Amino acid sequence: MSASTGDSRHMAEQPRDLSTVELTERLTAQVSTLVRTEITHAVDEVKSKGTRLGIGAGISGAGALLLYLGMATLIAAAVLGLATALDPWLAALIVGLVVLAIGGILAAVGASKAKKAAPPMPEHTVDSLKADMAAAKGALR
Repeated sequence: MSASTGDSRHMAEQPRDLSTVELTERLTAQVSTLVRTEITHAVDEVKSKGTRLGIGAGISGAGALLLYLGMATLIAAAVLGLATALDPWLAALIVGLVVLAIGGILAAVGASKAKKAAPPMPEHTVDSLKADMAAAKGALR
């Protein structure tokens, strides 16, 4: 008895044997599953990129702090070295102006590079969605 029920149900599973309502229900379920899956993939991809970005930013921050302290020491050494030939206030002024000029140039270059950076998009998910849309359009034709 259950074997014949399974056979008739298996026969009804063929798309050509389904009614429009059943096909619509199947389409709705499949689209819903596809959307949930794509959203899950996008969230996972963004989380992964965010984690890597956070780790990189932390390490870079520690490196930047050490660079800052090293540069401050070198600037102090430059002021002290130049103070042997000039008045100390003049040595500090000259070194300060040079440091400000270099800092301004670096800030301008960094801002230019940051503007050109792309937002962290879930690229694999976007590509997958484009492929899904193309497949859906192809199936409709």
